[in-house]
Amino acid sequence: MRFLRAIYNRLEPILLSLILFGLWWLGAGQGWISSQVLPPPQFVGETLRDLATSGDLWLHTQASLQRVLLGFAAGTLLGLLLGTAMGLSRNVEAYVLPTFNALVQIPVLGWLPFVLLLVGIGEPLKIILIAKAALVPVALNTLQGFRQAPPALREVGRVYGYTRRQEVLEIVLPTAVPTLFTGIRLGFTKAWLSLVVVELVASSEGLGYLIVYGRQLFQLDLVMAAVIVVGAIGYAIDRLLDRAERRLFGARGATTAGGR
Repeated sequence: MRFLRAIYNRLEPILLSLILFGLWWLGAGQGWISSQVLPPPQFVGETLRDLATSGDLWLHTQASLQRVLLGFAAGTLLGLLLGTAMGLSRNVEAYVLPTFNALVQIPVLGWLPFVLLLVGIGEPLKIILIAKAALVPVALNTLQGFRQAPPALREVGRVYGYTRRQEVLEIVLPTAVPTLFTGIRLGFTKAWLSLVVVELVASSEGLGYLIVYGRQLFQLDLVMAAVIVVGAIGYAIDRLLDRAERRLFGARGATTAGGR
């Protein structure tokens, strides 16, 4: 019984995925789902194998990862700077935040025509739109993180004669770090989603381009293969960020407890 419970606990996070895959396999095998609508899993697996052995999968994945990493890095840096400026200055927040909140309501595709006129249809277009997607959650979470420092701690800092710099580095920033990391994770999720959208619209390589190319040729097995790779990479990177967050804050918690 304990052994079965251990297996269930390990499979629980992916249980729904396994059920959906089983229904897909069963439906395709029994003819419940037309192969023109949803190709059987074995066809998708063969397409993935062919893409991997030919090298096309790596080339398209490399192009997508390069774009998303550049855009994510730029958007995260700008988001941290903007969020920090708003978090440390009520005047900056009052002037910037209302306009920022209005602009962020415009989806990525809404910015596409304007950015296209400015930089053309090359790589800068994709990186700018990905950076915009990452910037929004990073900036808002940074602002929230800087605002959530307990007033009692800040008051203690003033009693001990902390300068503004000491207050920020020793009180405000440590309490803001978990929220900052959450913003970075959300920023990557938004960047990855926008990458696929941008590649669907304007690209000649990448995983999003593979999806469009497969749709144009009515090769739904290629579309499904690209979708699976997109989901797997996004999930893997999110798990890596989650593990890094757990290690970081676990170490910080242990250090704090030891200091006490």
